[in-house]
Formats: sequence, C-alpha cells, structure tokens
Amino acid sequence: MLLELDNIRTSYGQATALWDVSLSVAEGELLCVVGPNSAGKSTLINTIAGLLRINAGQLKFQGEDISTLPSHKFCERGIALVPEGRRLFTEMTVRENLEMGSYLPAAKRERARSMEQVVSLFPVLTEKLDHAAGTLSGGQQQMVAIGRALMAKPRVLLMDEPSLGLAPSIVLDMFSAIREIHSQGIAVLLVEQNVSMAMEVAERAAVLEEGRIVAMGSPEDLMAQPVLRRAYLGVDTEAAAH
Repeated sequence: MLLELDNIRTSYGQATALWDVSLSVAEGELLCVVGPNSAGKSTLINTIAGLLRINAGQLKFQGEDISTLPSHKFCERGIALVPEGRRLFTEMTVRENLEMGSYLPAAKRERARSMEQVVSLFPVLTEKLDHAAGTLSGGQQQMVAIGRALMAKPRVLLMDEPSLGLAPSIVLDMFSAIREIHSQGIAVLLVEQNVSMAMEVAERAAVLEEGRIVAMGSPEDLMAQPVLRRAYLGVDTEAAAH
C-alpha cells in the first residue's frame, strides 16, 4: 500500500480534530474524501502532508512510519500538496512559482521536462509564464498551484478543495485535469465539497464527519445509500428521484 493512516488522531491544542481515522491510498488510486463543512477534511489533508503533527496512531508511506519526520521530508518521500486557497507567491512570476515545486535534487534534474508537462496539461499557462502570478484569474492560479505540486514529481498528490471559488466552467476543466493527472499513474487524494464531481472521478470515497470516517466504499455504493446522500453528501434523495 502506498499511503496508510492507522487510527490517526490530530488535535489543535486540547481540541481533537481527527478521531482514530484509518484509510489507505493504493499506488495510482484516486480516493476522494467528502463531508460537510468543519468535518475535518483540511485537517486530514494537512496531517498527511506533514503540516500538522499527529497525537496518536501511525502514518505510513510505502510501509515506513513517517509520523515523526519533519515536514520537508514528506516531499522527499513523494507527497505533494495543492493547498486550499492556492497560496501562490503572487509577486513572483508563474514560472518562478512552478520552479518552487522542484527544489529537491531529483525534481530539479527533471525541471525542464516537468515544466513542459505542466504547460501541456494547462496550455493557457504557456503565455503566462513570465506574468506575475497575482495577475492571473482564480482558475489560472489554481492551475499554477496544481502545476507547482506536480513539479515535485510526486507519488501521491494531495488536493484540498481545488474547485473552491471557481466558476462552473472552470470547475469542469479542473476535474478534467485531475482525471488526466490520475491517468498518468499518480495517486490522488482529493478533498472536495463538490460531491457530485468528486464522486464522478474517484475510484473510492470516504465520508468524514466531525473528525471521524463514517462511511467508505465505491462512489456508487455511497451514493446509493439514502441516509448518506441526505445527511453527508448534500443530495436530497426525493428531489434526485424527480
């Protein structure tokens, strides 16, 4: 198994945010985590990225316990994060932002090829490489954030709400890009509030509520359960039937 969480607990001070969370991501798999606001989805993804320390349990990558490694070592292992809100260096150029993703020696050696792959995935960035990132539209900035993570040559890509704040047409483009990234063999752990789109691209899904995994399975199985549809997935069963 590529990535494993075994009874993970994460807290903010005395307040526990994740309660005994266990899940796994296989090599090349696309797993989505959905749930209501304040369910702990961003806490989960930041814990896996090494930005938050766990209080109990184990986080394993390729069988190695990485729970106590410093954050920068997570990237060395092959874990890359597309953070919520993009967090670009807005006064730096698009090219410079992308290059920030390839600072590790192995990724740096592949920088030119990786840059070609990013602009192939997001052709609109070709003419924006020397523009300040802050001058781009929200959708284009999200492309840069994804591209920056891909420049690290990750084994698993963590994506935190990539469609947040984007126009519907741009959301479609974003999920098309996610499909393409997955097709290249990169494992993806997608945290997303757009349940219908997330379920369309995912191979497996987990429902997180109040810091706990309350359901896990195929998207088809989860969407077929009326209680889950109504309580956690934001889908009204009766309305969907009409």
